[in-house]
Amino acid sequence: MTLLAVERMKLFSTRAPWWCTFLALALPIGFTALIAAYSDGIALSTTQFGHQFGLMVTLVLAALAITTEYRFGTIRATFVAVPNRTAVLLAKTAVVAVLALIIGEICAFGSWAVAKALLPSADLAITTADQWRQVAGVGPVFAFAAILAVGVGMLLRQTAGAVTALLLWSLLVENLIALIPEIGSDAQRWMPFVMADHFLSGGGPLSANMPLGPWASLAYFGAVTVGVWVIGLVVTHRRDA
Repeated sequence: MTLLAVERMKLFSTRAPWWCTFLALALPIGFTALIAAYSDGIALSTTQFGHQFGLMVTLVLAALAITTEYRFGTIRATFVAVPNRTAVLLAKTAVVAVLALIIGEICAFGSWAVAKALLPSADLAITTADQWRQVAGVGPVFAFAAILAVGVGMLLRQTAGAVTALLLWSLLVENLIALIPEIGSDAQRWMPFVMADHFLSGGGPLSANMPLGPWASLAYFGAVTVGVWVIGLVVTHRRDA
């Protein structure tokens, strides 16, 4: 519990996490508000279109949580005070993942609420399991994405490199993979963020040919993110802080 408290204090001791949290909430909710304000009707799935903005900012927040420690050298003092690096990194990741989970849920339900307020006549009831997954599922996706970002941060150690790798992969590389002759479309279906999107939407253009169902897709996404984190942990143990 002490490590968790320390990591929480370290995370919020700078302005960057506060600004990232604000942007991760303001961008998706604001985007949904714009859609609702200029449309006559809106579907439940449409209220969640803006979550991608929040996801990108959350990736940046999680990467900063680890890379700024390497930038300012505070990670060395932490490892001297607590030689058990696994415990330190687990505590840091847990704090960041919980914050990402909270951001994701507020982002999802906030977007839904603002659409409901602006279009009270729209059918935005959340009654079925699929509808709950589309909204409440945003939080777990954000949490797993944060774990991935911390893992990439442990591997690269530099903020610019980690943020660039995360954003390029999620926004560009997974889409470009589909252009590879013969195997591109099949390979794209197994990309982690494509799987995460399938979990949330369950009805995108790739859904009919997706190899896994929505919940299995979330499990796959989680396995990939945890796998990258474990690799980062192993590398952290093998090199100097």
